Amino acid sequence: MKAITKNSIKEWFSHFGKTLKYSLHCVVSPFDGFWDLTHEKRGSMRAAVFLVLMTVLTSIWKTRYTSFVFIRVQWEYFNIILNICTFLLPFFIWILSNWCLTTLFDGKGNMRDIFIGSSYALTPYILIQLPMIVVSNFVTYEEGAFYTYFLSFSMIWCGFLFLASVMQIHDFSFGKAIGSILCILVGMLVIVFLLVLFFSLFSDAISFFISLYKEISYRFY
Repeated sequence: MKAITKNSIKEWFSHFGKTLKYSLHCVVSPFDGFWDLTHEKRGSMRAAVFLVLMTVLTSIWKTRYTSFVFIRVQWEYFNIILNICTFLLPFFIWILSNWCLTTLFDGKGNMRDIFIGSSYALTPYILIQLPMIVVSNFVTYEEGAFYTYFLSFSMIWCGFLFLASVMQIHDFSFGKAIGSILCILVGMLVIVFLLVLFFSLFSDAISFFISLYKEISYRFY
């Protein structure tokens, strides 16, 4: 029984390592990479979740350890939960909007494929921004163009990978993928509007019932 358990753990980590390593292939060869990622099952949920967590941690470490020359943070107002939500909420709204709208456009990918593809598209952010945190503490403000270039490059490359993931996961042409992404972004705004509207109405309803309860309590007690 112990041997089976050890083997299963070893296989788990082996599969995790292979699927995580495949994110590097998606970075350098995105069209082949994202096609095989979902159609050939070269990716995994565990590796995708790990990449999302690493992106969140990179964002936090960037805020915390980047030289004050490039990032000035008022720590008395810094909220780590808000920092995390600033990334996670748009990311998951992107996935939801992506799934809803590409389904209407006859996209081939399901929500699992979209999550894995979107997570793997974050790889350049981790690979570039993590070492740039260290670099920022060794360059001056005058040398900051070098630092800013790499940060911008990581974001542009992530954007290109998101485009490639939409094309390959849903089997779209370049033009259809661009149109789909524009619709996805509009869909994200609609989802945000509906969420804000829902929570606003929910808050008003809670306030109404609290006021009603207080009024009843005041009159009868």
